[in-house]
Amino acid sequence: MKEEVRTVVYDDELRMEAYRFEGIVQPFPNHFHEYYVIGFVEAGERILSCRNSEYAIEKGSIVLFNPGDNHACVQSDEGTFDYRGFHISKEVMLDLAEEVTGKRELPEFSRNVICDEEIACHLRPLHEMVMKGTGEFKKEETLLFLLSYLIQNYGKPAHRCIPECRQEIEKACEYMTAHFTERIYLDQICRHAGLSKSTLLRAFTKEKGVTPYRYLETVRINEAKKLLSEGVPPVEAAIRTRFSDQSHFTNYFNQFIGLAPGTYREIFLEKDGDGGHYGE
Repeated sequence: MKEEVRTVVYDDELRMEAYRFEGIVQPFPNHFHEYYVIGFVEAGERILSCRNSEYAIEKGSIVLFNPGDNHACVQSDEGTFDYRGFHISKEVMLDLAEEVTGKRELPEFSRNVICDEEIACHLRPLHEMVMKGTGEFKKEETLLFLLSYLIQNYGKPAHRCIPECRQEIEKACEYMTAHFTERIYLDQICRHAGLSKSTLLRAFTKEKGVTPYRYLETVRINEAKKLLSEGVPPVEAAIRTRFSDQSHFTNYFNQFIGLAPGTYREIFLEKDGDGGHYGE
């Protein structure tokens, strides 16, 4: 079987992470991110579930995730999976969107899986420039061309239909975000949101695509990512984000990020700009 290699680089100039996964067989369970994901499949076949829809992705498929889009994927053939991707924070996307549209508002991608050669022509060269540490302005230029095309062809205003109990669901999210370092009980969330347990679980899962507890765990993982990027040791990050033990934290982080916490931390400790390169 092909050797598994995971390479991650943080680009200081573009202010975003670039991922390169080769030979991957790991499944990724249902989860979401607080940032945008733009990815490109180079090899392998997977079944991707996203926002209550299912897709067969393969070589040439481009995936687009908005912040909050719940998704999961598993290998659907006997081979392995090769993937390139960018993670772009909402803050950075806001700046980029203003550059290419003149409006300071977050875009929302209307489709999660597309096949578009025009995008591939920008996406792969941009990813290679980031991986190689290219410093020329061509890198930023390519990124702006890519986002301009994406927003123009696959963007829509960043709003969705008002779901049932939307305000109550947002209150539940706010409570979990504010108290994720504490031990939280379902009763507390329900009281804050003003909903019964059954109504909260049903409405929350329908709107967010994940259960309240999975939402809380994801909030904790996202906060752990911030701490690790600041150089906080994994053990301390686990404690500060209320994970029950180091093993639980490591397993959960690896499931959803695709890297061990220590490996993720190391890409920000690199001083030479080469990023992290890890084989297993």
